[in-house]
Amino acid sequence: MNLASSLGIDNPPKPLTDFKDLIQERAGTEGGAFIYNPKVDDIAGKYGVIGPDGVRMLVMGTVDRGGSGCMCPASAFLRALLRHLMLKEKSAVILDMEAGIEHLGRGTTRGMDLMIVVVEPGARSLETAERIKKLSSEIGIKHLAAVINKGGSEIVNKRLEELGIQVLGEIPFDPQLMQADLEKRAPIEVGGKAVEAIVKIKEKLMEIVEEIRKENEEKKK
Repeated sequence: MNLASSLGIDNPPKPLTDFKDLIQERAGTEGGAFIYNPKVDDIAGKYGVIGPDGVRMLVMGTVDRGGSGCMCPASAFLRALLRHLMLKEKSAVILDMEAGIEHLGRGTTRGMDLMIVVVEPGARSLETAERIKKLSSEIGIKHLAAVINKGGSEIVNKRLEELGIQVLGEIPFDPQLMQADLEKRAPIEVGGKAVEAIVKIKEKLMEIVEEIRKENEEKKK
């Protein structure tokens, strides 16, 4: 819910599922049927909001209440958009998924080059990471990495290594992040030890992304 302010965006975009007429026009047909592969190549440009660092944000949306009707056209529309962004756009696409593993079961994340799991220092979080490792491999996601949130320990690092999940780094507990959130400011504007750790994680992440890019280029040859 606070992703927009984390990116420094004051006026977040409306969820795409709120645009009922657009979805009906692109993905709906008469008689309750729907178009499986609707036109979506203009959506990011029209409905995305650009933050101060050039990141364009889109909010997909979800079912917000019971009895809201069939979500088939909306689901087809969002799936087609994700497929277009991940497979046809040349820019990097980052999906901030809902907590949990439901999106893995639905196959929403199919086609990703890299999945990053946020792990907290606790048994249940590690169990979830293990489950994600299994499910992601079953839908063809080959590269999995983890970020340890709120500080970690040698035990957490060791367990992730045993699971075959590369650790990008640890984000320490930092009250300045809470302060930034209360002020609805992007953490990068506030700074602090957590942000310093994130910058290092980003550097390591970019090294991995470059390796994956080269790997993909080799496959094309």
